[in-house]
Amino acid sequence: MVRVKASHILVKTESEAKQLMKQLADGDDFAKLAKLHSQCPSGRSGGDLGYFGKGQMVKPFEDAAFKAKAGDVVGPVKTQFGWHVIKVTDVKN
Repeated sequence: MVRVKASHILVKTESEAKQLMKQLADGDDFAKLAKLHSQCPSGRSGGDLGYFGKGQMVKPFEDAAFKAKAGDVVGPVKTQFGWHVIKVTDVKN
């Protein structure tokens, strides 16, 4: 079973998520931005969600995470929780 290790930053608006994507593209540190901006409790640990398999996350989040390769940052991704910026850090087959 394929498993993905990812971190994320959860914010309330698409514009916030787009701004974070820009900051990351400019070289800002993902974990630092997660600690500053994420609405999710995982923000305290830099957004780290650990490893998860299919069916463990909400569908739009899962789809984005499983399409990405290790090292990719994807987003903004909308779920019922808000807008996510996702960083895939590892993929295990």
